[in-house]
Amino acid sequence: MSDTAQSSTQGADQPELVLSQGTVYVIFSALLAAMFLSALDQSVVGTALPTIVGDLGAAQDEGWIITAYLLAIAIVMPIYGKVGDLRGRRLPFLVAIAIFVVGSTGSALSSSFVELVVWRSVQGLGAGGLVILSQAIIADIVSARDRGRYMGPMGAVFGIATVAGPLLGGWFTEGPGWRWCFWLNVPIGLAALAIAYFKLRLPSRTPSTRFDVGGAVLMAVTTAGIVLLTSWRTISSDRTYDWSSPGLLGLVAVTVLALVAFLVVETRVADPLIPLHLFRSPTFSVSVSIALVLGMTMFAALSFLPTFLQMAQGYSATEAGLLMLPMTIGLMITAIGSGLLIARTGRYKIYPILGMGIATVGLVLLTQLTADMSMVTFGAMIFVLGFGLGLVMQTIVIAVQNSVAPEMVGVATSTNNFLREIGAAVGTSLFSTVFTTNLTSRLSEATKGIPPSDVPEGFGANSLTPEAVKDLPAQLHDLVVTAYTEALAPAFWYLVPLGVLGFVIAFFMREVKLSDQAGLVARGAAVAR
Repeated sequence: MSDTAQSSTQGADQPELVLSQGTVYVIFSALLAAMFLSALDQSVVGTALPTIVGDLGAAQDEGWIITAYLLAIAIVMPIYGKVGDLRGRRLPFLVAIAIFVVGSTGSALSSSFVELVVWRSVQGLGAGGLVILSQAIIADIVSARDRGRYMGPMGAVFGIATVAGPLLGGWFTEGPGWRWCFWLNVPIGLAALAIAYFKLRLPSRTPSTRFDVGGAVLMAVTTAGIVLLTSWRTISSDRTYDWSSPGLLGLVAVTVLALVAFLVVETRVADPLIPLHLFRSPTFSVSVSIALVLGMTMFAALSFLPTFLQMAQGYSATEAGLLMLPMTIGLMITAIGSGLLIARTGRYKIYPILGMGIATVGLVLLTQLTADMSMVTFGAMIFVLGFGLGLVMQTIVIAVQNSVAPEMVGVATSTNNFLREIGAAVGTSLFSTVFTTNLTSRLSEATKGIPPSDVPEGFGANSLTPEAVKDLPAQLHDLVVTAYTEALAPAFWYLVPLGVLGFVIAFFMREVKLSDQAGLVARGAAVAR
């Protein structure tokens, strides 16, 4: 019998899977490819967005391309986690990759803006399962004690994708065309699908309880409401939060009611989508709280830095991507290093504490951004931020997975990632609002001495893009760059208290001894070799 084949000849009481080191490495390669695809696609499109909407004639609706993708991801995350726990993770993982590849192909072939939004949504339905199931499958085949060796590289892949996305997006836009932002996913996705199909022989199960359909529907409505609310400024016709709008108020009401109903349903069903009793565990509750704070602070900060380099420093999208490399290097060092140390010592509580502390220092440093600052200084700032992030991102996943029973790993993993995504949506929206308010005020002051004839029609905070700024008259260009930087740097102070909160919360994590058995081995569905 091969290492990866199920043992159909074994008795009913024998494990279905034999886990050798070679099997784990082959499976891990497919998981890394899936993780890279999901992380890359969230960043690669942002750089090409102005060109995409220009070609499709929908500049006024460009926010929907990002929102549709994030909305789909957030909605299906908890569902993938739960289905994987109930029925096994092989089939959902294959389905997620296939959906993602189909969505990427459709996006690349789209001839209209509506088509692109639809296919981006399909992409999101697949991407939502890639990260969740990849992390949960690692928990199935590798013990918590050894998981750091694998989670570290997964975190590093995320960091690489964060920088490679803007880099590739800029290169595709300037070279072969924006459609290659989507074509790129197809060969990588097909390779991951082939490896997973032939090598990922995880056992399937027949659930003993019904899937929580009511909870899933209410969670989807709640999630959709949160994502749409946080994206309102980019998808509404007036680009503002008009609290007299019946549509906006209605969306708030529906979101709150759906959340309350979800919490009620989850306390009554036999097998809830997200068992609320998990939050009684100090390790679980602290870890997912850190994930929420991490999303609200770090991802909000990261989303504005490449644009800062293009707006204030005049770099191209490709150059801005390269200049973000110090952050990736810092993240890779600590993500891989902390994973190896966790595997060696079995201790992990210290890393989220150190990571949140260092990352918060990185946020403080970013408050000192200036339009004419040295790129060496900028690189040092984001290196510190990345160094802190690498200590936290994958460590809290290990902590969350180790705090629950093996049969609930999918739910625990999806809850952690779901809260991080929601945190990122909320944090980015709040940060963007603070920044835009500051920028509007500073632009108004800066342009008082400029003759109206020298100010382009429609000029304002919401109309600024790197391309538009480059074309401004010299005097107005300098005023805009200064106003942009002076508005952005102080906005980071609003994130610092959240970083401090995450740092304090990390001290309350209770360190549970790491299991020395893989999830499938603990459930008797596999044997290690």
